[in-house]
Amino acid sequence: MTTTSTRTGRKRFTLIDAGREFWRHPSPWMIAATLVVASGARIAYGDWQITDALVPAIMLAAFPFFEWLVHVCILHWRPRKIGVLRIDPLLARKHREHHVEPREIALIFIPWQALLWVLPVALGIALLAFPRTALGLTFLTFLTVLGLCYEWCHYLVHTDYKPKTAAYRAVWRNHRQHHFKNEHYWFTVTSAGTADRVLGTYPDPATVPTSPTAKNLHGQA
Repeated sequence: MTTTSTRTGRKRFTLIDAGREFWRHPSPWMIAATLVVASGARIAYGDWQITDALVPAIMLAAFPFFEWLVHVCILHWRPRKIGVLRIDPLLARKHREHHVEPREIALIFIPWQALLWVLPVALGIALLAFPRTALGLTFLTFLTVLGLCYEWCHYLVHTDYKPKTAAYRAVWRNHRQHHFKNEHYWFTVTSAGTADRVLGTYPDPATVPTSPTAKNLHGQA
């Protein structure tokens, strides 16, 4: 990652530096391309109604809980065997690698291979699960906005960029504690423990022991 020199000669990692690196990776481009197409289709389709404002509001409120569920149930999935079949999804494998090397930039992003099926599934939901096509396109557009926000926030926490605001400092601190203190807590990424507070995974860090498996999920070799 590139840095900017300060007057003292020390290197400082800026948001511009972060942005340059962020757009070197495929996942943000894939999500951004879907956003452009979805928003263009939404504008062209028209048929604006009050529900087109309600859906994003509901999605924004639900997103921390969706984030928590995905993190707990999919990313922290413990590999299982059913007979000779080993069930160990790509997302879980990559997330374990991410815990081993939390500063490895390529491992921070949603794997692009997963987006090859996640984005079509999102499109299918948008077209089939809503009473109006226009409302489904609203859903898809805002979903990609949330996806880009997630990628940027998660990426930024793992860079050398230092928090400048109290809100970002809280997000930064929570996710760093998940990686370096105890992987059983602090599962939300883009908010300051919103779902964690509700679901009981937001303890006082002083009361939580440092986990020996924070960098080696499930204690696997």
